[in-house]
Amino acid sequence: MAWVLLVLAVAAEVVGTLSLKASDGFSKLWPSVAVVVGYGLAFTLLAFALKTLDVGPAYALWAGLGTVGAAVGGWLIFSERLSLLTVSGIVIVVIGVVAITMGESRA
Repeated sequence: MAWVLLVLAVAAEVVGTLSLKASDGFSKLWPSVAVVVGYGLAFTLLAFALKTLDVGPAYALWAGLGTVGAAVGGWLIFSERLSLLTVSGIVIVVIGVVAITMGESRA
């Protein structure tokens, strides 16, 4: 259940981050509300997940997948450019998150 909470926390964080861009410096009401709700939910879910998960791999997964989600969401929603270097970095982040998570499960 903790891993499900963590995945939901990642999704909420990505929604909050993408809404931050859409809020246009908090000048648009509904995207600004989505920022507060998204980040509030993200940290709440992360806190509950950390009751049973180790902080190192859980935070690595949350931060890494949040970064990937924000980059991909920016590309899909805001037509932001994903260069070869950016995509390479995303692949490295995903490999790192998998390595940390697998390393933790074997410890």
